[in-house]
Amino acid sequence: MNYKIDRRGLLKASGALAVGLAMPTVLRAQTPAVKVGVLEPLTGNLAYNGTQCAAGAKFAAEKINAAGGIKSMGGAQIELVVVDAQSRPEVAASAVDTLAQAGVCAFTGATASALGLASSQAAAKYNLAQVFSIGTAETVVERGLPNVFRFTPGVNKCTSVALENLKLLNESAGSPVKTAAIVHEDGPFGSNMAKILAERLPQQGIEVVETISHPTPQRDFSNIALRVKASKADILIPSNYLNEYTLMARALHQQRAELKAIYSILGGAASNIKFVRENNEVAQYVMDCNHWFDPTKDESKALAAKVAEAGLDLTYDIMVSYATIQVIADALERGASPDRQKMIEALAASTFDGSIMPYGPTKFVNGDNVNSRPVNTQIRGNEIEVVFPKEYASAEAVFPIPQKG
Repeated sequence: MNYKIDRRGLLKASGALAVGLAMPTVLRAQTPAVKVGVLEPLTGNLAYNGTQCAAGAKFAAEKINAAGGIKSMGGAQIELVVVDAQSRPEVAASAVDTLAQAGVCAFTGATASALGLASSQAAAKYNLAQVFSIGTAETVVERGLPNVFRFTPGVNKCTSVALENLKLLNESAGSPVKTAAIVHEDGPFGSNMAKILAERLPQQGIEVVETISHPTPQRDFSNIALRVKASKADILIPSNYLNEYTLMARALHQQRAELKAIYSILGGAASNIKFVRENNEVAQYVMDCNHWFDPTKDESKALAAKVAEAGLDLTYDIMVSYATIQVIADALERGASPDRQKMIEALAASTFDGSIMPYGPTKFVNGDNVNSRPVNTQIRGNEIEVVFPKEYASAEAVFPIPQKG
């Protein structure tokens, strides 16, 4: 599914998301209405991901409203109050004031752990629930904040699942991978992931021969690529955001780094069709363990069609943001009230099982959805294929990378 992103189409699809971003944009609906916040980085270095998330929230709200809205509240329509986090934690924190003043009952966001940590801390003083679209750092759920609900899996679960699947792949191929290099962003999620990998990879017979951290943004990956090449690692395990991942992959290709596999964990581009479209040769056979919807569900197929119609890329950002609005709507339906405390109580008691994600019924334990799980994808040709779990895989994994010539 290769969808071209078009700026004009994006603005049309997302309403006024990119207009007047200093103040909230309300997607108008007929009364009665209930306001739900969307806090995402619509400008700055994370703008692509944040705008995709905002579009996913819009698609979900439209679907819910068209189906009759929140029936326990007299068919109340969801109004999205969209605020720009500007890819900066301090702005994400101050934007919560805007959401609270606008009267939202809860909000979703915010693409990156650093942004979500700041916004959820600020939201705690308002007793305002945040359902994380993406926030993989374990710090998100370790602070004991009652207003935090992480619907998607964190770095610990993603890394554990990724390592289990890597072990299966490596053993079934005759264990060609014996050494690894790790490249990660130096924020909370990347650093935590690198620590887990350093402990777990040797237990699988894979020696870590190089670990490289970098800030976000990072504009030049030449030296990092040279270090990876010099390490002679069999496999590269990267974890960074879209722009950095793309630059890293290009640099590795330019330096002719010989790798048996690029196996990403929460790779910012590895499951992104934009990366595939713009860097097709570089992207081939890249694997990832990341957020992804269940492609066999009818609602997932309908969302994919809607995304294509809007001229947007079908990315996990859209998928997870769509799903978090589903979770918030379910809490509103059960709580029958936009009261913030009732929203927190309804979310804490959630057993929602109608999500587009490949999860069991929602069960929040200390704010963490213990029934969430990531999937493994692999880039093949112009497509992103699901290779694990087997029950809805669209292709068999190719491991290691076929050697040219």
